[in-house]
Amino acid sequence: MKLKKTFVVLLVVFLGYWMFTDPNGLADAASGGADTTWAAAQDLFGAVIDFVDAL
Repeated sequence: MKLKKTFVVLLVVFLGYWMFTDPNGLADAASGGADTTWAAAQDLFGAVIDFVDAL
């Protein structure tokens, strides 16, 4: 449990440091991650629709 809490604290410190030193880079990374996640969700739903249509 202590390791998990330490990891969360380090992640928050890292993101805070990144936010203050390079906010545009953090925003670009977050946007890219969101775009990738949305594209994967669209592909998944498209595959499910195709599967259901094939039935």
